[in-house]
Amino acid sequence: MPLTPPTHTADTASADWQHCRVTLPAPHNWLVLDLTARQPDAWARSVAEEHFTADVPAERRSAFAEDVLWYWSVARRQQALCAALHTPRDSGVVAFYSVRELSIPSESLRLDVLRAEAERAEGPYFRPPDITEVELPLGAALRVHRLEPTAPDSAAGSVLEGVAHYVLPRAHSTALECRLLWQAMGLGEELAEVADELAASVRLV
Repeated sequence: MPLTPPTHTADTASADWQHCRVTLPAPHNWLVLDLTARQPDAWARSVAEEHFTADVPAERRSAFAEDVLWYWSVARRQQALCAALHTPRDSGVVAFYSVRELSIPSESLRLDVLRAEAERAEGPYFRPPDITEVELPLGAALRVHRLEPTAPDSAAGSVLEGVAHYVLPRAHSTALECRLLWQAMGLGEELAEVADELAASVRLV
């Protein structure tokens, strides 16, 4: 899943890499978001038509298109380098994956700085975030696993779970956030492993 990076990084006029590539596990279960779409609403409707079999009601197709468009808007707003939805055929969105470049001064491109930021992050969380340091093919990374309420002030909210890898590519002066988010309770262990697999596949070329 390649995409051209933004024109500017934190400290340089242009990136020293051209594409961010992610290898999706079981690609048929993933929808890569076309972040260059000029008519995203029409694109979302077209992928919804392709995603479902003919007997699925139009209302469900329309709801899926709205969900896809919402995630597309989130990815664009975050200036994601690439983004994809885990959505097996004839099902809704299970998880959202995105990779984005972080604007961090060069002197702060260190794991101890990233860890301090992660530890200072305010919740509310259902439990303290699980923060570990890992080594990925791209470089050293901080892995952060969180569970938090989607609506902290409402009894009607649900649980949002996510695994983010904050990566310091050894060959490039930048930092990436590679994050998988989901609300599917009962799939936490499985999707956390998927997040690890995705982060391990990221390449800047």
